[in-house]
Amino acid sequence: MIKVGLEAIAFDIPKIYLPIDVLAKHRHIEVEKLTKGLGLERMSFPDAHQDVVCLAANALYELFTTNDIHPQDIHRIYVGTECAVDASKPIASYLLDIMEQVLSERYGVHSLGHCDVVDMTFACIGGVDALLNCLDFIRLNPDKKAIVVCTDIAKYDLGSGGEYTQGAGAVAMLLSAEPKILSFHHQIGVSTRGVFDFFKPRRYVPKSQISVDDSLVQEDTVMIYKDQPVFDGQYSNQCYIDRMKEAYYRCKELKETQRPLFEGWSGIFMHLPYCYQARRMFVEIFASETTSNVSALTKDEIRALSKSEEYLRFVQEKIYPSEILSAKVGNIYTGSIFLGLISGLNYWAETGKEIAGTHIGFISYGSGSKSKVFEATLENGWRQAIEKTKATAKIERAIPISFEQYLGLYHNSMASIQPPAAEFILEKIEKDSPTLLGARYYKWIP
Repeated sequence: MIKVGLEAIAFDIPKIYLPIDVLAKHRHIEVEKLTKGLGLERMSFPDAHQDVVCLAANALYELFTTNDIHPQDIHRIYVGTECAVDASKPIASYLLDIMEQVLSERYGVHSLGHCDVVDMTFACIGGVDALLNCLDFIRLNPDKKAIVVCTDIAKYDLGSGGEYTQGAGAVAMLLSAEPKILSFHHQIGVSTRGVFDFFKPRRYVPKSQISVDDSLVQEDTVMIYKDQPVFDGQYSNQCYIDRMKEAYYRCKELKETQRPLFEGWSGIFMHLPYCYQARRMFVEIFASETTSNVSALTKDEIRALSKSEEYLRFVQEKIYPSEILSAKVGNIYTGSIFLGLISGLNYWAETGKEIAGTHIGFISYGSGSKSKVFEATLENGWRQAIEKTKATAKIERAIPISFEQYLGLYHNSMASIQPPAAEFILEKIEKDSPTLLGARYYKWIP
């Protein structure tokens, strides 16, 4: 079978963040509950000139420029997101237009016009869906390459139990039959259920209750879209555990092995809605694989196992590397699992660990709910490829903001805190033209 996988990767995050201790102080939360309990340090937040398209465009542009990608080599640009800016026009089409503009001087106009572009949405697993779909495309067309972009802004209601897990960012990945970072195995364990653990419904209110221009809205009720989800944290965690375990054991069946899959993994990369989610959830699999009668274990016994020296050594070796960037960025929904990958590779590169040829495991999750478990082999070029991301420098360049500035940005009532430079910005949203009402325009700021 042909080898397909990850040739290059890039990411972008806002240049500002709210220190988690500042949020804890204003929400009257014990700081250690968030730092030592959940592993949180910072909450990245988009500046006034940014949205998910800007973050995606920045990551994609970096992927193109740092890897000298020729547009003619790319045949798909698939986007995983749960924060679409339009109910019809995909983010991928915005990215196509933006990239063609900045690449036109070198490659001519419409240099990406031959590309298939689309968004894929299934909460936080949409990026993985896009990745696996494009890998199949390359298996059938090994002479072609594809790009997957994950971009999201995790925004929750002020004062809610999700507020301190907010984050923003985008990850762009080049996939090909010449993988330098990872080659993916074809066995994929899947578990899906139709549940309401986390969702973003259309919400309707009587027009009489809001101030609205009658010339724009003829209906008696108005649909309101909110970025903030409806969610049940405890139920969502249980769904995460249930789907993860089912998908893990289905992957194990496909690989026809009786041994624990994780024994052969040098690292484990899971969806991280908050930094310590993986270590808290994976103990369920660890217990089931290492205990003869796991069904007899009580919750207290599983909790005790999670604090045991054996499990903590396991976490330090196989899970901790993926957490480092999450602690300093926050939840970025579809991109969280891949930010974890960048985090782990960056950590291994900085510590000089030799991991080429070893296997790693991916455990993805999207509310609603679905999990996919699959494996990859680390290729010889992983170190050189990850150094191009300048991951540590990107984290260190970000500056802290005050709680008042955070609230101003949250309510869209504040100008940019960091003047934009070497990045894409949302230039305007059309308000005057009836035929282009709501159209979004972006431009590059040198």
